[in-house]
Amino acid sequence: MFWKVEKLEDWNNVAVEILKHFPERKIFVLNGEMGVGKTTLVKSFCKALGVTEEAVSPTFSLVNEYAGSQKIFHFDLYRLKNAEELLDIGFEEYLADGAFCFIEWPELAEPFLPNDFVKLWLEWDGEGRIVRSENQ
Repeated sequence: MFWKVEKLEDWNNVAVEILKHFPERKIFVLNGEMGVGKTTLVKSFCKALGVTEEAVSPTFSLVNEYAGSQKIFHFDLYRLKNAEELLDIGFEEYLADGAFCFIEWPELAEPFLPNDFVKLWLEWDGEGRIVRSENQ
């Protein structure tokens, strides 16, 4: 399954479509090279979920919390070096909250995730971005 992003406005539509496609899922991991649009997609997820404030990258805070129609946690784990650092920020407690979780740079987090998380890959295909999922 994949979605194409050719212009800035497409991000919002893609986020809505992904949420519709996975209506029972709340944990989404975003993989892709730096600058491919992971944070932009999370901003669009937040907008689709009713967040009215500007969603920003949690690069230095590691996690941002937003209130929309439901609680949302946005993680950027790029700077973490090991699983101990991940657990030190209370990652398991965030997951247990039942909120939407959008996780950038999820490699350290994947062993702690429940089986029903959605794995998204973002890539540049020379004309635009492709967002694809391994999940059905």
